Amino acid sequence: MSYERRKIKIGKVVSDKMHKTVIVSVEWRQPHRIYKKNVRKWSRFKAHDEMDRCNLGDTVRIVETRPLSKTKRWKVAEILQKGDVADLQPGEISVEGVDEAGREFSEATGSE
Repeated sequence: MSYERRKIKIGKVVSDKMHKTVIVSVEWRQPHRIYKKNVRKWSRFKAHDEMDRCNLGDTVRIVETRPLSKTKRWKVAEILQKGDVADLQPGEISVEGVDEAGREFSEATGSE
């Protein structure tokens, strides 16, 4: 396939847990067949990342290539924008007066 005829897509990295592979989510719009309002849809592509440079939340350009594995047919061409992902997970935040399930509790229990 010539380089000019390859498909190019821009999307956001939603997973980088595999070695040399990232999952890129590409958003596209299609009019609803009855109501004709544009509906957002997503496609997820597995893309080859040779140097493991992509991280979660990055915006990347992927290019169609020959089949590299059973489900991988795209290659990361470039990273357009580095994503900002919080280092702190929601479970690691502690708040006074709230238990792990998010329910409030009072210190005084018993008689009034």
